[in-house]
Amino acid sequence: MSFRHVSHLRPLVLSAFCLTAAPVMAPMAAYAAKPPTKGPIATPVKDITNPNSLVSPVNPNARPVPLKDLTAVRAAPEAVWTPDGKHIVLATNIAGRINIWKLSEGEMTPVQLSESENPQSNLFVSPDGQTVYFLSDIDGKEIFDLYALPINGGDVVNLTDTPDLTERGARPSLDGKLIAFSIRPRDSAISNVAVMDVATRKVRVLTDEKDGNWFWFASGFTPDGKYIIAHRNRSDDSAGTPWLIEVATGKAVQAVPSKDTEATYIADVSPDGKWFALSTNAGTGQFHAALYNRETFETKRLKPTPWEQMAQQFSPDGKYLIVSNNADGRGTLDRVDLATLTETPLRIDPGFVGLATSAQSSFNPVTGKLLVNRDAGDSPLDYWTVDLSGAEPAKRITRLAIASLDPVNLPKNTIVHYKSFDGTPISAVVTMPFNLKRDGSNPAIVMPHGGPTGQSQDYFSKYTTALASRGYIVIQPNFRGSTGYGLPFQLANQKDLGNGDLKDVMGAVDFLKATGYVDPKKIGITGGSYGGYMTLMAIGKYPDSFAAAVQQFGIINWYTMWENGDAGLREYQRALLGDPMTNKALYDAASPMTYAKNIKTPLLTLQGENDARVPKNQAAEVVERVKANGTPTEVAYYPAEGHGFRKKENAADALSRVVAWFEKYLPVK
Repeated sequence: MSFRHVSHLRPLVLSAFCLTAAPVMAPMAAYAAKPPTKGPIATPVKDITNPNSLVSPVNPNARPVPLKDLTAVRAAPEAVWTPDGKHIVLATNIAGRINIWKLSEGEMTPVQLSESENPQSNLFVSPDGQTVYFLSDIDGKEIFDLYALPINGGDVVNLTDTPDLTERGARPSLDGKLIAFSIRPRDSAISNVAVMDVATRKVRVLTDEKDGNWFWFASGFTPDGKYIIAHRNRSDDSAGTPWLIEVATGKAVQAVPSKDTEATYIADVSPDGKWFALSTNAGTGQFHAALYNRETFETKRLKPTPWEQMAQQFSPDGKYLIVSNNADGRGTLDRVDLATLTETPLRIDPGFVGLATSAQSSFNPVTGKLLVNRDAGDSPLDYWTVDLSGAEPAKRITRLAIASLDPVNLPKNTIVHYKSFDGTPISAVVTMPFNLKRDGSNPAIVMPHGGPTGQSQDYFSKYTTALASRGYIVIQPNFRGSTGYGLPFQLANQKDLGNGDLKDVMGAVDFLKATGYVDPKKIGITGGSYGGYMTLMAIGKYPDSFAAAVQQFGIINWYTMWENGDAGLREYQRALLGDPMTNKALYDAASPMTYAKNIKTPLLTLQGENDARVPKNQAAEVVERVKANGTPTEVAYYPAEGHGFRKKENAADALSRVVAWFEKYLPVK
């Protein structure tokens, strides 16, 4: 959850601000924003959806999904094989906190290995199978340390224990003797690559970045363990270059020819060490997968695709490369035969499919089967094993949802497209309730995503399921600034926040009205982080368009964000808006505080008390300004929570508050 969101298809970066949450009014003349780009922005979207084609399916068995059942859906963001191929170690909140569990072959119930109030992430297992490594922070403050835990349970050991430094993106060498990670001082924007000797716990910082607009992160080691594969990335994720850092000396050389205006990432190295698996937007502005030969310097590109394609992992035998495809918010995995570059889709049900981990290989070291996660609008996330040969269908190995959540009776997602104010095609995910009449009487909710460099995708969402099963049409627009549609689209809202991207969101409102299902007076809006910011901008600039609103940890004041936010995020904010001292007009135009006096939409605010990305004072400003208008408003602060609500009882409370707020101010007929 970040002010900036990075898709699981992309390499891990130290990202910044996100959650996933009419007539057009001109901005106030005194705060003119950057003029919009002339003409539409080119994207892979080629068709426009007829709003009348949207249909509410008939299902006599459909019922509102009980919130307690949605709360009982377990999160499980990561999973890895053990070296013997007999167990899976996963991070899951089966017991209410995201801790570490082990699922063994032939056993019905996973075994809990750790117990902590704080989520544990970035899992990997030592080559001897005896130790699980992970990262964890305290109460959402995002100061992470690296820990070790015996595979059969026991005392957890803090390996780094650096309260003034945060370690992120840990990656082990193949022999398990070294662990690379990025390291950043608590009050600094500067991030570098470091390496730890596991035996001595000695940490050496290998890079020496001076520019806070760039940061380093590690993605792995070469098979011989002599080099760390690292990336130097721009703060706004618009560019990045891959490097090889010699472990012994710290000497860094660029690993692949690339420009610092492009983004090129190394996802993996072939088992023989000869090939890099690349993801690059060079030449097209859209990510595509390629292979780079370290000996001949030859680049092999896969067949062209207009959609985002990312290299992932080589198979242990070196015959295949797994690539992920993000086609307009729907994800698939392909097997690429390295001898012929033939791409074959893996056999698994439609939905959004990704590898179980990027910290280690997702291939079973004995059977060669691939461990993946899959979810969709009507299916909560589960883990599956996939036979790379295609001889067997994929096999689901977890059941993380409560039994009542049968996909047959859950609302489905549909991808739609509409034209925005300047002709740019905008993609959106619509979750359509069952059994609606096309009589213009139904409520709807707009749900902008976080980021802004994020994307609404065909994922399962407790919020959309709760609301759509109760009769609310939910639309999640991928406004300019979103990822997945090419670099020009991703950068199109820089220096224009809350203007062109907000008009894209308002285009979703117009699309809803045009379906014939929606009552124009019964439209709500909600989102988290940048989605919360968009919510605040929408009800301030378009006060007559929304009947109810919920914002979660959104930004109301870019000035106080600059003063009180995380140092690393300040560089990202600089990329989005520039410096507040020299770009005052932009800051005024982009800050919801400028329009807060217009807010008359009942507003609920939800906020973590320890949020390091959007500090608590942002929520306090929202409440103070909206109360001054005499507008109905409520706020809930969650102790020991950061950017998003990770404790099960807090997540359940937030969901129930959101649903209750809309039912109060935006009732279904």
